[in-house]
Amino acid sequence: MKLSILMPVYNERTMVERCISQVLAAPIPESMERELVIVDDCSTDGTYAILERLAGQTGEIRLYRHERNAGKGAAVRTAIGKAAGDFAIVQDADLEYDPSEYTRLLRPLLDGRADAVFGSRYMAGEQSRVLPFWHSMINKGLTLISNMFCNLNLTDMETCYKVFRTDLLKSIPIRSDRFGFEPEIVMKCAKRKLRIYEVPISYHGRTYEEGKKIGWRDGLKALGVVVKFWLIDDLYAAPYGRGVLDNLTGTPQYLGWLARKLRPHVGDTVLEIGAGIGNIAGRLMGRRTLYVAAENDALHLHALNNRFLRTPHVLVQSFDPERPAGFADPETRFDTVLCLNVLEYLEQPGVLLDFLRGVLKENGTLLVLVPNGHSLFGSLDKSLGQRRRYNKAELKSLLEAHGFSLDRAFQLNKAGTLPWLVYSRVLGAERISKLVLKIFDKTVWIWRRLDALMPWPGLSLVAVARKRDRNG
Repeated sequence: MKLSILMPVYNERTMVERCISQVLAAPIPESMERELVIVDDCSTDGTYAILERLAGQTGEIRLYRHERNAGKGAAVRTAIGKAAGDFAIVQDADLEYDPSEYTRLLRPLLDGRADAVFGSRYMAGEQSRVLPFWHSMINKGLTLISNMFCNLNLTDMETCYKVFRTDLLKSIPIRSDRFGFEPEIVMKCAKRKLRIYEVPISYHGRTYEEGKKIGWRDGLKALGVVVKFWLIDDLYAAPYGRGVLDNLTGTPQYLGWLARKLRPHVGDTVLEIGAGIGNIAGRLMGRRTLYVAAENDALHLHALNNRFLRTPHVLVQSFDPERPAGFADPETRFDTVLCLNVLEYLEQPGVLLDFLRGVLKENGTLLVLVPNGHSLFGSLDKSLGQRRRYNKAELKSLLEAHGFSLDRAFQLNKAGTLPWLVYSRVLGAERISKLVLKIFDKTVWIWRRLDALMPWPGLSLVAVARKRDRNG
């Protein structure tokens, strides 16, 4: 294993050499390697010359430089992109935080209990310098407000010491350039439902006379960051391509509406294909004897395992809908299979349908949700990777060709049709504004009551089908 130590640096010529020396000498778990990823944020006081000299003395340092000063968040973002370790920790270059505590911070991650560990200056650490009252109160106040918005119970949101599994950290987009990195990453960890642990750490804070850079204006900006990322669900970086779909279907009121439509058709044993991060599973798993959440994306599998860690009747299964033959237990048969937003991505959807027929009990139910309407296919569909949209006749023909009979089909979300048409066909956009999605979700209680009255087609098509005897 390897630990990536991410160090943003700006004008720290009096401290940086001592800090790097302690970082490279800090104890870490046995057999773990380390790399120190330093990003100099266009220092002007000679710091970069020191960094170049130190980087030339050891292969453990990887040095990068910004051509203009962009802020701590921007430097951390660059460092995250360069990190090659299994775990990553942010380390400021001012020695306010003690590198000798890395092992303590890593322990919950190495034990498999955590996805992120925050070092708290306000829990009972070994040593903490006594600093001005109001500085501490502002930090605690920001933590309180952050907790209210993200529904966590942290004691120190603004801590520098945040340790992550690197693959998860790389999957989170970082937008803040300055000190807004701290509240942003906390809000996104909370929304991604990562398992967060806090451990006590020592703190040797500096005064402003000694070189401290964060100020009261950054505190006000932190409040704005909290509110911004409470309103906007910007949770997945570009390489994890289903992020747009997660934003579209990850809206709780819409999901509640969809779950109410599906629930009457769901039996005691359920298989969900393409379970994502568990938004539908969390709403339909209740009172089921078995719920298998199947997913192909590694990050989503991780999220599912976290979410249902202590839910014994929910099993998480790796499953590739393009190659369905590798399902773990071929003897298991289900009352219901959910196939929501899956068929439109597949080159040969019939292969998956043949497999799903095989895992259903006699007269079992298949619930399918697909995008509705050929005329709506446009730039949004392409950016999502969708190959097609369906109409009722096509979907019925496809299901019948693979051993199902269609009980009923209905359209859903007519309120979403016009915005989709404008964004996808008129504007040629590749994504819908997250704020628009948030507003839509907050008004779903209106749209679901008006859905049947709207005269145009719905954005989605839901089919309820039964497994048919091949001889029938």
